[in-house]
Amino acid sequence: MLSLYRKTNLDCSRIITRNYSTSFSMGILAFDKQYRDPIYAIYGFVRYADEIVDTFHNFDKKVLLDEFVRDTWLAIERKISLNPVLDAFQETVRQYHIGHDLIAAFLESMAMDLEDMEYAEIDYNEYIYGSAEVVGLMCLKVFCDGDEASYDRLKAPARRLGAAFQKVNFLRDIGDDYQSRGRTYFPNLNLGISLDEKAKKEIEADIETDFQAAYVGIIQLPKGSRLGVLTAYRFYKNLFNKIRKTQAKHILEARIRISNTEKAALLMQSLISSKLNLL
Repeated sequence: MLSLYRKTNLDCSRIITRNYSTSFSMGILAFDKQYRDPIYAIYGFVRYADEIVDTFHNFDKKVLLDEFVRDTWLAIERKISLNPVLDAFQETVRQYHIGHDLIAAFLESMAMDLEDMEYAEIDYNEYIYGSAEVVGLMCLKVFCDGDEASYDRLKAPARRLGAAFQKVNFLRDIGDDYQSRGRTYFPNLNLGISLDEKAKKEIEADIETDFQAAYVGIIQLPKGSRLGVLTAYRFYKNLFNKIRKTQAKHILEARIRISNTEKAALLMQSLISSKLNLL
């Protein structure tokens, strides 16, 4: 009955993805079936780690994260875990040969979030790599499925896509991160004064270059994964465009969103593009 156990654990990661992110849930549905479960497993893992440092304010986060890190490596070593999220993840790690260096970099970035801090350039780049770029690389391992030549060729744009997504999240949540958690991710940005239009435009220009570099890689992905990644790209690009049109002072006051109706329309655009062989 081990197969039933594994299936049940993957179901848990699927539920986590659907409950936490309509954007990624819709994007995953646009993948060929062979890619969906491993991507659910990766999302469940990174989502729960992030939840520890972002949400569990009335608990000892360091203790919880240390336990999560320990249990992650034990799951990978033993090839099984009683934690359904970690069991689904370790199966994906083994099947797709996801590098332990990627996992370690991600977990180290989560530990960075335990401290209230303003990031310098080196910390910022390290955090972006560990919290987002390596997640893109984990997914790329799944999409390339052992084709190391394709993986090496697409690594750089995959990193840029992860960076773009994370920086959009930072910009969208900039007010809440500073007021609730004492975090300022963007280096050399003094939110104790304000977020001015000049600083906002500089951040946006950097994000735009990441999106442009990422798109070059997206259109080279294996066809069964291309539509799903393009859908997530369009969700985030649409959110980014909304943020661009919002004055800096309002970014600090409100969280910009795109509605589920807008997401459904963007998914339809991606499907039409795929049917017309425009991807």
